[in-house]
Amino acid sequence: MLTTHFIDGAPNWIDVGATDLDSAISFYGGLFGWTFQSAGPDAGGYGFFQLNGRTVAGGMQTDGQQSPPTWTVYFQSPDADATARATAQAHGTVVVPPMDVMAQGRMALLADEAGVPFGIWQPGERKGLDAANEPGALGWVELYTADVAAAAAFYRSALGLETSAVTFPGGTYTCVNPADAGEETMFGGIVPLAADPTETGAHWLPYFEVTDTDVVVSDARNLGGTVRMSATDIPGVGRIAKLADPFGARFAVIRSEQREG
Repeated sequence: MLTTHFIDGAPNWIDVGATDLDSAISFYGGLFGWTFQSAGPDAGGYGFFQLNGRTVAGGMQTDGQQSPPTWTVYFQSPDADATARATAQAHGTVVVPPMDVMAQGRMALLADEAGVPFGIWQPGERKGLDAANEPGALGWVELYTADVAAAAAFYRSALGLETSAVTFPGGTYTCVNPADAGEETMFGGIVPLAADPTETGAHWLPYFEVTDTDVVVSDARNLGGTVRMSATDIPGVGRIAKLADPFGARFAVIRSEQREG
């Protein structure tokens, strides 16, 4: 599972773009109890969602023309320029070339060979998120794609990730972790689009931990969000639901089974 002891290849940052940032701040504040802190006048409106003083995500205003409102998952890279080159060599796309973010770190926006956007973050003064795998913070990510094998090969080449199959009643689940770091560093999975009619179009989907999935589903609806999949129990995993914010950015929530009781 995710922790804040980030290792290369694992997610270490996440942010959301919204066409109305003030409304997004209100939505996520009502849903997760997040507050928002601007990154300052030189950050172009970018800022940090915080929970109890710890940063759990980033947020920014977008015009909605270049790309729809979405959550973007960033993976830790020891060398953003080398990862961008590896992405291109693996038939991915460098959407925004590596660039320094003041002294905070170096980032780039990329896309895999299926066109799925993702980011990389090479830590500087900012190492990553301040909280993970606890209520109100990122706990898991999933890649929905039409070709699991091709996606696994791409992310192995670009980010040094490896996959493993976990069996469950009715099928298998493809887990992802940084290569050579051990299965205890699993942070997500790769899911065939055909297996889940809830999801359309290849994309990365973040899961946020919550204390009560049903309450969050009700709150999301009342706050103007969309319930894409009602609260559902997954044996051995927990109770999950799939949502979208008022602008269409997709995400999911989970009360992990380890938190039950």
